[in-house]
Amino acid sequence: MATIFTRLIRGEIPSHRVYEDEHTCAFLDINPARPGHTLVVPRQEAPSVFDLEPGAYDALWRAVRRVAAALQQATGCERVVVVVYGADVPHAHVHLIPLEAGGHLAFPEPQSAAPGDLAAMAERVRAAAAGPSPPEAQLH
Repeated sequence: MATIFTRLIRGEIPSHRVYEDEHTCAFLDINPARPGHTLVVPRQEAPSVFDLEPGAYDALWRAVRRVAAALQQATGCERVVVVVYGADVPHAHVHLIPLEAGGHLAFPEPQSAAPGDLAAMAERVRAAAAGPSPPEAQLH
């Protein structure tokens, strides 16, 4: 049976996509820890990032880097926190969470986000991701 992430990737469940390529898909978390909280998911179903084929693993981290840069540009945050938790869905995925200056992430209870807020954030991140890739030296 397909995971919820596979169903999201296939379009069987609606999502607010912000980036996709032949190996990955990124969409906003519907219960974000912070505005812009994004999941980057490989198209290959694997229970954890360590179970991915080498090419899918490399593609996942390239996408994570690109989406993190787009999130930072779109949200104006100081940095983007990377969390590879993986206990909630048995499909490898990476959480990207924008963090403001002086902020910290203590894994607060997620809060529901209004569809309009998700749509607006998705548009901002898509626009940032569609721009030219930042030079390697400028990526965080």
